Amino acid sequence: MDRTFLYRHRDLLEQVHALEALPRNGAGIGPAVSRASLQADLFNAQQRAARMAARVQQLEKRLSEALGEQAWRQSGLGAPDDIDALNQRVVTLEQQVVDLRLQLEERDDELAATRAANRELMLRVDAPPPTR
Repeated sequence: MDRTFLYRHRDLLEQVHALEALPRNGAGIGPAVSRASLQADLFNAQQRAARMAARVQQLEKRLSEALGEQAWRQSGLGAPDDIDALNQRVVTLEQQVVDLRLQLEERDDELAATRAANRELMLRVDAPPPTR
């Protein structure tokens, strides 16, 4: 019998599918396997394969990034490992320079005020006494 015969006669095809779904009482070896359980197993296997493929892709990407970073550093083109520490040190030193400049400006202002007061006192000391 040809398969096309069964597909042309839907009632016979339904009977074949119904018989496939029935448990088989053969030699009594293991539990009977139904079409639904096989389809569920197939679906689960496909889902697992998809998850594993995604994980492999993720691991390949991480490996590629790590190897690229390693090659970059070994080539001498990459920044040194302590670049962040150096950048922080530069920022700290720049802030210290700004603070020291402010202190210098304050001292210059104080020095100018002191000189002006000194000049005024010297003029008073050197000035002739007032005549009456």
